[in-house]
Amino acid sequence: MANPNLQFKTNYVVDSKIEPFYKGGKVQISKDEQYIFCTCESRVNVLEISTGKIVHSVQHDDQEDITSFALSCDDEMLVTASRALLLKQWDWRQAQCTRSWRAIHTVPVASMTFDSTSTLVATGGCDGTIKLWDVVKQYCTHNLKGSSGVVHLVQFHPDISRLQLFSSSLDCGIRLWDLRSSQCVCVLQSHYSAVTSLSFSPDGGTMVSSGRDKICTVWDLKSRKAKRTVPVYEAVEGVVLLPEGEDLSQIGVKSKDLHFITAGSKGVLRVWEASTARCVYAQTLTAVSEEEEEKDDDPRGLTYLLHLPASSRLATITAEHNIVLYQLPGLTTQQQFVGYNDEVLDVKFLGKGDSHIVVATNSCQLKVFELLTNSCQILYGHTDTVLSLDVFKKGFLFASCAKDRSVRVWQMDGDSGRVHCVAHGSNHANAVGSITCSRMKASFVVSGSQDCTLKVWDLPTDLSTTGADIHQLTPRATEKAHDKDVNSVAVSPNDKLLASGSQDRTAKLWSLAAEGIVGMLGVFRGHRRGVWAVCFSPVDQVLATSSADGATKLWSLQDFSCLKTFEGHDASVLKVIFVSRGTQLLTSGSDGLVKLWTIKTNECVKTLDAHQDKVWGLHSSSKDDKMVTGSADSNITVWVDVTEVELAEEQAKQEDQILKQQELSNLLHEKKYLKALGLAISLDQPRTVLAVIKAIRQVENSHTLLEKTVLKLRVDQKESLLRYCAVWNTNARNCQDAQAVLQVLLTHLPPEELLQYQGARTHLEGLIPYTERHMQRIGNLLQASMFLNYMWQKMRVAGAPSSMGQDEEEMDTTPLAQPFFMVDKEKGMESGDEEKQDGDDSDGGQDEDPNCPVKEKEEEEGDDEVSASKKASTNNGLVENGGSPKSNGNHHSESEESSEEEDLEDQTTAKVMKCLPVSSTVQCQTFSS
Repeated sequence: MANPNLQFKTNYVVDSKIEPFYKGGKVQISKDEQYIFCTCESRVNVLEISTGKIVHSVQHDDQEDITSFALSCDDEMLVTASRALLLKQWDWRQAQCTRSWRAIHTVPVASMTFDSTSTLVATGGCDGTIKLWDVVKQYCTHNLKGSSGVVHLVQFHPDISRLQLFSSSLDCGIRLWDLRSSQCVCVLQSHYSAVTSLSFSPDGGTMVSSGRDKICTVWDLKSRKAKRTVPVYEAVEGVVLLPEGEDLSQIGVKSKDLHFITAGSKGVLRVWEASTARCVYAQTLTAVSEEEEEKDDDPRGLTYLLHLPASSRLATITAEHNIVLYQLPGLTTQQQFVGYNDEVLDVKFLGKGDSHIVVATNSCQLKVFELLTNSCQILYGHTDTVLSLDVFKKGFLFASCAKDRSVRVWQMDGDSGRVHCVAHGSNHANAVGSITCSRMKASFVVSGSQDCTLKVWDLPTDLSTTGADIHQLTPRATEKAHDKDVNSVAVSPNDKLLASGSQDRTAKLWSLAAEGIVGMLGVFRGHRRGVWAVCFSPVDQVLATSSADGATKLWSLQDFSCLKTFEGHDASVLKVIFVSRGTQLLTSGSDGLVKLWTIKTNECVKTLDAHQDKVWGLHSSSKDDKMVTGSADSNITVWVDVTEVELAEEQAKQEDQILKQQELSNLLHEKKYLKALGLAISLDQPRTVLAVIKAIRQVENSHTLLEKTVLKLRVDQKESLLRYCAVWNTNARNCQDAQAVLQVLLTHLPPEELLQYQGARTHLEGLIPYTERHMQRIGNLLQASMFLNYMWQKMRVAGAPSSMGQDEEEMDTTPLAQPFFMVDKEKGMESGDEEKQDGDDSDGGQDEDPNCPVKEKEEEEGDDEVSASKKASTNNGLVENGGSPKSNGNHHSESEESSEEEDLEDQTTAKVMKCLPVSSTVQCQTFSS
């Protein structure tokens, strides 16, 4: 049974990502050797070497592909060229374009380089021209014509005083340009294929060129003639002259003669002695077949070779977009970064503390990433695409299977982290699509294949190997398991049961007897399409399956019945695993989503929009605190469980809120209004701030105190206060507080300062219409109250003794600008009729009781009570009897609430006017002083 005190997971967040950053094209390393610049379609990405993370990225606004770029020698400027024939100059650290201009080339730029002073940049175009630009004075200095076809290589002589530029195009010659005369002074002819790179000696007198014609040429630049042609027997993509005066004996350098190193199509670094044209050292790679050795398109083929003189390192770029750093003098591999993973088919945690992940991509190599640095180790062994992975319990041993019909077992060294193959088995008749490891100890692996069979492979007790020898595995049991491809296999926690899922829409349960017999125990039927994954619960006798029908099911191992069905993915569910000690499930689908399910409630508690394509890889860490996903979109994402963190943060936040509220209450009690207002603003709660403002306005000399308090606030606090005022002003109940604060701000702060506040213009514009509405409402109320006061003093009741003279002496003589209407007997009757229609108790103005003023007062008080109750009901979002017909029980905005209050006041005034007793002898006169 699961632990009842176990905390369910509620959420995962991204901890780190491994995503494509290089898909071919130019690569350059900064002068300080801390960053690698590389192209990835429409972006130039900046990779920090120490962490393996992308720290900066620049992209053209038009999202056109970048065809070339160049970084200045002082690492300050980056210039890019796009297919739209635009050149852009960047402050790459801020990812800001500082200048943009139109390239004069008629077709895209193919190559680009800076001179050693970081003043001139040369661009070689596909139109056969070369242009030089002064990036300081911002103009084109040279337009060099004469090359044939695409100029794919431009490079300045390192000695800028010579003012020389070298270029190469499709004619395979190396042109030397004199920048003083803008003329091509000579063409160095030696190569019969494209020239790929140039390297200069420290004194600038010697140059080595490499080409795809499988030769390197040593040139004397003084005589401008070839000194030596060195056959290297492979297409060479990069050449670097080795530094003089260093002990490089480990790589065969035993004389002071000129030596250079080459990188080419065979993926091997070779050291050559220029004087004898002899190879003195060749790098040893993982054993490959003779057929692969002869291929010129080896995936390990090298496309660039770069020298890092400050740290005595070399960098190579492979045809598979991997960047490898080697340390001199021994050419030992120091770091390796994978620029592009292609489609990720499976991924698993590996190593002590889940410090690494092993990834199967759409290739025959496996990649082992160190999560801390993103440095990668590439494993060679399979000869076709690797399809599936599984890891043994301790995390240092894992198994793989591939389309080459084989399975392999790999071991990681706990100290160095190096991984090597220790066992190999090949007995299937078709591609092996799934593999699983024993759970209790490393004793066997089980594979499932497209040949519809299951095979159990026993492992030797001692997996240590010597030299290149690896253990050969033979299956102890083979079983024809399904009618179609076996997509998934899983071993139970006690190593006694085996489950398989197939394209034939079924999952099956098998017994793993010690004598090597695999016996079927039952069949799980219920999925409408092929079963993609099977997984045993770590605590219960339950099996989970996921299918292409979009459903995930839980099955009983006792009677093979379906216990639960989880539906939520819009497409195939590709993987399912148990987490939280068997109480929850994680599923991933071809819709790019990862879902977290709680088994007891059958509820999806979290959906992670993890990827843009099918999520093939899904694995939880040994401590169950992380998971990793791999997708067909080439991205690998490590997620961390934040359930405990979120709970702790929420609890701490609540405690902090309680403490601050208590502190605020104490400050108000002690009348420390400045601190109270500052604390309320820091909470970013407009209602709390409003409460403080109301408290200030209730004390004696409130205006002076409010003025003093507001003006002592910081600028950012005044900005917040102005924002809050715009909100308060939309509500008639709070408008006076808002206007009081605004009066302080507008009368004491200059307009220039106010307009500097963030969003000030918007807030002030929003204040105007509501302020006008409040003023109009107040004006109407004032006018109505004056009218009632006048009518009260001027009333005459039929048959009552006249006391006009006394009334005239006591009446309020406040002037009004406009005359009011006349009230006569006929209109009084009409008013009485209206009252009857409205259901009032009066019988008509002419028959009113002389004591009507008392009744009138009672009705006024009654109307006031109705109005107050309506306001309360509006605030609560409810409608009571006598409410406005517009209030239908819905919540209203503050502006609608203000409008309803105005309508309510108008209706109250009208009702009071109806109740006034009138007489044929009563006339309304114009107010006069």
